[in-house]
Amino acid sequence: MKKNRGKLIFILIFIFLALYFLYPTYRDYNFTQDLRKLTGKDSIEYLDQHEAAMRDAKSKRIKLGLDLQGGMRIVLEVNTLKLIEDLAKNKDDLFTGLMDEVKAQAKASPDEDVIDILLARFQAKQVRLSRYYGSIRDSDDDIIKRLRDETTNAVDRAKEIVRNRVDQYGVSEPSIQKQGARRIIVELPGVSNEKDVQELLNSTALLEFKLVTDPDIMIKVYDSIDKLLAGKPLNDSASAADSAKNLAAQKTDSTHAADSSLAKTSVSDKQAQEQAEKDHPFFTLANPMQGQNQGWSGDLFTAENDRHRVDRILARPDVQRLVPSEVAFVWEAKPRFTADGKKFFALHAVKKTAELTGGVIVNAKATIDPQFNTPVVDMEMNSEGSHEWARITGANVKKKIAIIMDNACYSDPVVQTKITGGRSQITGMADAEEANRLAIVLKSGALPAPVDIIQQVTVGPSLGEDSIRQGIWSAILALGLTVAFMVIYYSTGGTMADIALFLNILFVLGVLAAFKGTLTLPGIAGIILTVAVAVDANVLIYERIREESVTGKTLTAAIDAGYTRAFTAIFDANLTAFITGVILYQFGTGPVQGFALTLMIGIVASVFSAVVVSRVIIEMLIERGKHVSFG
Repeated sequence: MKKNRGKLIFILIFIFLALYFLYPTYRDYNFTQDLRKLTGKDSIEYLDQHEAAMRDAKSKRIKLGLDLQGGMRIVLEVNTLKLIEDLAKNKDDLFTGLMDEVKAQAKASPDEDVIDILLARFQAKQVRLSRYYGSIRDSDDDIIKRLRDETTNAVDRAKEIVRNRVDQYGVSEPSIQKQGARRIIVELPGVSNEKDVQELLNSTALLEFKLVTDPDIMIKVYDSIDKLLAGKPLNDSASAADSAKNLAAQKTDSTHAADSSLAKTSVSDKQAQEQAEKDHPFFTLANPMQGQNQGWSGDLFTAENDRHRVDRILARPDVQRLVPSEVAFVWEAKPRFTADGKKFFALHAVKKTAELTGGVIVNAKATIDPQFNTPVVDMEMNSEGSHEWARITGANVKKKIAIIMDNACYSDPVVQTKITGGRSQITGMADAEEANRLAIVLKSGALPAPVDIIQQVTVGPSLGEDSIRQGIWSAILALGLTVAFMVIYYSTGGTMADIALFLNILFVLGVLAAFKGTLTLPGIAGIILTVAVAVDANVLIYERIREESVTGKTLTAAIDAGYTRAFTAIFDANLTAFITGVILYQFGTGPVQGFALTLMIGIVASVFSAVVVSRVIIEMLIERGKHVSFG
């Protein structure tokens, strides 16, 4: 026992960690089953009571791929050829003929870069690109670089629009990623309405500039909502602003919203916290934070998990009667700050009618202000937009204007002075990445290149359930046959190998949960293969022990020799398999990556289980005087 004490503690730690990371999956399953049994008002009450726990469990559970839970996989292609064609300063028959050739070759070779095709066709005809792009002094290399930047930017902008729309649609755990030079892969778990998704992805991006409502007006509105929810009279003599600001002062102590954090009450103050939630049910969800030496900005800050609760409150008919008819609410597109491990989003109150739309923007570029060395965004409008922008900014100096795309706010800069000439500079970004993202958003108001759906696959929930059922049964069958064979053929040693096998599966699932991996049908196939590979190591060890026993060695010496001398073969075999898994994961996509991931995790877990776990169990049995046989 003392000999293996360190190894035993090590194994128990791994078992504990695996169970710890798998517990959220178990909780999520229980929550789902309980919710399915409820209907109507009961289900809403259950959701409200367990909302935080359900979200926490769902975020930490093992994710299921589209093939297991159903959903849609869409391949989008940005029509960069149309963009290149539109960028030409003039067009003639020669240009049209060249573009037809480029389109034909691009269609025949979808993975080839259209810019390379364009350059090759123009050079083959001995036509300079400057004839149609740029100035006569520009070289082909300069023009190609500029066109390549434009096409790359167009794909990034399209990806940003798609991500924003999917977030607004409310899909949980979506996957949006670029593939190649012009394709975007969108995976939407749990979504089956093809028509809605097509309209969502194909519609033109809506970029709007809206005035932010006066904070002095909104603090009174928010205070009235808070009193309504608390059951207090709305004509309370206490000052609305003082009531909200006092609560904010208790919850924040920072010079900047990005550094703010909600004050936490101790366990002994739990009753006080519950009383505060009872007295201010709205402000505990939507906090009007302010920093030291700063007035209230007019924004409310809400934890990510509470956003939809705030939306439900604001959508109530009795609450809507307290909100001015010209006011609308919009969330920021990204978290403003993080406190106590939670992401907090700002809620803005804006005018329903837009002052200006994104169609007037002709260019936006992220750069660095040389005077202050801070990231800024330079924005340029057309003549119509310049005139309107001068009127809007002139009438709203020192007021905020929210920049909103597809009903998500990306920035709310303060107008410092009247802006003429159509050129504006937006400041206040935290870093260059944020500035670049805002520039992409500003230019996304009028999408320069069409986005086509070239592939769409829908997996129904029933098919996903069938896949899960068949996958589980195949895994159980494979496991049962393997367990039975090991017990029958290798007796006690086989039983120990089976125990190690069960722990191996536990470790694989635990690692998947710990790294928030996604379990797919090919992943289940990888686990099944791992079951077979796992006992293979024990077979090598036990056969070696049998050979050593025949030479007259004691059982202890045979076991020691068996594990020691079989290790090299086990390590070599599993190392080559692991390298294969790495290659499959690196160069494969989708199902291949899912299979490779579970295979690699399973290989590491199986070596650990076979070489360490089974040996520790066997040696502990021998130390206690138990009979151990290897068939």
